[in-house]
Amino acid sequence: MFMRIDRLQAELPQPKRPDPNAAAALQELLGGKYGEMSTLGNYMFQSFNFRDKSKLRPFYSLVSSIFMEELGHVELVSTGVSMLNNGPGDPTPDVDVSKAPFHDMQDVRLAGSFLSNGGGAMPMNANGASWNMDMVTTTGNIIIDLLHNFHLECGARIHKLRVYETLKDPTGREVCGYLLVRGSVHAHAYALALKKLTGVAIEQMLPTPNINLDRIPECQKYLQEGSHRRLYRFNSPDYAEAAGVWSNDEVALPGDPPGKLEVVDGAPEGGKIPELDGNYGAFAPNYKPEEIFEIAGKLYKKSR
Repeated sequence: MFMRIDRLQAELPQPKRPDPNAAAALQELLGGKYGEMSTLGNYMFQSFNFRDKSKLRPFYSLVSSIFMEELGHVELVSTGVSMLNNGPGDPTPDVDVSKAPFHDMQDVRLAGSFLSNGGGAMPMNANGASWNMDMVTTTGNIIIDLLHNFHLECGARIHKLRVYETLKDPTGREVCGYLLVRGSVHAHAYALALKKLTGVAIEQMLPTPNINLDRIPECQKYLQEGSHRRLYRFNSPDYAEAAGVWSNDEVALPGDPPGKLEVVDGAPEGGKIPELDGNYGAFAPNYKPEEIFEIAGKLYKKSR
């Protein structure tokens, strides 16, 4: 079972204006081949299908812990996409829809994000192609699955860097900076797991993306707080055995920052989930939002 915490894993700055083309780029990190839907799907079904859980508990706990984190990554990228699509919102009432107030949306990369999804995120890539189950690998063979996961995390980090290099808006850049740090943790963890299982010096066996996080400003606060050396258990009493893989000061990949590897019982401090203001001209031109807000307020008070 799962527990949801009403916070994002990282604080995202509010965009000053809508930037739907930046949101389209960020969609690649959600529904692309190496996006968060893919990492989530792989680790989720590998953990469900894991063979010999009791005998291979440290490796099962590792995959399960990273799977839990990936749920939050999907939430983080989706929130960033929605924020970029909508900007700070426009609560102007009585918009004249006959004057085509959203004429410019015809020319954006993913017009369907507005036309069909109201500016929200969807499990698709930067070209609007749907994410699908073909991007999930779960073989029942622990070494093959871990090797695939290592490849997936390395590919994901390359894609995050490329998306980062296209963005100027601080919202999207913050998403990329946080995920680059956390992706390095996951690649490192899977490399260590393979090393312990096989004895292979994986940094010599496979080429790995040499991404220097010191050159990315948005990564610095996460490196300084030690996020690059932590695996989280999200307040679950289970999966402590991941420390059998993720502990001491081992380095598995070239350029890994030094420091103690730590399994943390709790969750990242994170940040508040931002309020996405509605745009009355786009979402329901003639309704009376104040009436719905009044009803919602009464229901909220009743629940307290």
